[in-house]
Amino acid sequence: MTSRIPRPARWTALVAAACGALLLGACGSTSTDAVAGGTRGSTVAPAARDQALADALPADVRASGRLRIVTEASYAPASQFGPDGRTIVGFEPDLGAALGAVLGLQVTFVNTDFDKLGPAVTSGKADLVMSAMTDTAKRERTLDFVNYFSAGSTIVVQRGNPAGVTELGDLCGKVVAVQAGTVQVDLLAHAQVNCDEPITVRTYTTNDDALVQLRTGRAAAVLNDYPPAAALTTDAVTGSRYQLASTAQYEPGWYGIGVAKNRLELRNAVQGALQSLIQSGHYGRVLDKWHVSEGAVPRATINAGAGQG
Repeated sequence: MTSRIPRPARWTALVAAACGALLLGACGSTSTDAVAGGTRGSTVAPAARDQALADALPADVRASGRLRIVTEASYAPASQFGPDGRTIVGFEPDLGAALGAVLGLQVTFVNTDFDKLGPAVTSGKADLVMSAMTDTAKRERTLDFVNYFSAGSTIVVQRGNPAGVTELGDLCGKVVAVQAGTVQVDLLAHAQVNCDEPITVRTYTTNDDALVQLRTGRAAAVLNDYPPAAALTTDAVTGSRYQLASTAQYEPGWYGIGVAKNRLELRNAVQGALQSLIQSGHYGRVLDKWHVSEGAVPRATINAGAGQG
């Protein structure tokens, strides 16, 4: 059986806000440099540098002066492309920029397919993953995680809910679209155990691709993390097409910043920087700006998905 945590129906966030000064510069359509600042109508003052944490970074990172972060930018309000189609905005780029400020590093976010995020880090092509990636025991086989947010999965349906879906059990015998490689794929596999007629699960490269299936009636539902689902269903444009089946959150877990297991110095420095942001209040101000403060964590843990927090 899956677990549920009821949450308020609205978690107001914009899918694409006026761009402002959150992320400046770019290296084509898939890469962007992050600086502290923001969209969403208000800005958050830059975080203060911590020299001790900066000195604790691995020598190669200190020498480069950069932190390369991969994300899959189709998951508002965590990470998504802004109105210019090239700048990655969201609470993750804001937090990433703040981590860079604490560590004295320039942060670059690079858009990458979700199922390639982990390999990009383990191969050394990127330093970190920050992409609404739930920390699970399975993922901890290849990555360590610094936990920075909490969320569960929820069900998105067409506006008006023509398929009459209100809970996981209602998905039995129906087509459900979901992004490949996500915890929602596992959640649907768990749900199949309770079905007399199986759920037809169709996976897609991006969450946007999955939503097209729902919008065009080729799927009865899409499973998303609660924050992006709430953003989608309360936005002035997309809210006319989609709604939440309910406010239930299934199998809640922790988002984690993924770090290669052989980079303990980097992992510990990132954990220290996040803890600094939490203690200073900067972390809370970033989440408040994006209206996702309900997912705040009280401290920066490591590998909480396996109970090692």
